Amino acid sequence: MTPSERQRVVAYLEQTRESLVNTARGLSLPQLRYKPSSDQWSMAEILEHVAFVEGRIQAGIRKALSQQATTCDRALQDDDLVQRIVGRVRRLKAPDVVAPVGRWPTERLLSEFKMAREGSIEFAKTTNAPLRQHSYPHPFFGELDCYQWLLVIAFHSERHRLQAEEVMAGAGFPCAVRA
Repeated sequence: MTPSERQRVVAYLEQTRESLVNTARGLSLPQLRYKPSSDQWSMAEILEHVAFVEGRIQAGIRKALSQQATTCDRALQDDDLVQRIVGRVRRLKAPDVVAPVGRWPTERLLSEFKMAREGSIEFAKTTNAPLRQHSYPHPFFGELDCYQWLLVIAFHSERHRLQAEEVMAGAGFPCAVRA
């Protein structure tokens, strides 16, 4: 990872963390648990999914880095990858293994996300591993190098923040509870 790539991915990780935290901060339990329909996720489910996936990607990066370096035949260039993740033009169904199932109490979801993200940011700031020389496949986007997986972490949360905004904009979204 070049110094400019490191700066770029750390900035993305920090920006998208703040964006998701600001979207979820201050929501009541009814707001966090509100589902517009049976086939849409609540804000709580979105937070659980994002935090869980982030941990899985971190583990995938560590595993890939423990194996012999290779030349990666990346399926996408970095900017194309980011556009496909955030674009939400194509709705993707999460594989069952990463679907929300109530892994953590609703009250802990935001802190679980923050903890996972802090791990990603710290790794991106400090690693000297040759991220571009290690890769593993993404279920929808094909072979990605480990630097691109850090981009996935950042923009996966942004994709779901946009989804959360759609949920919160719905007519049935509970009003804030006033003191």
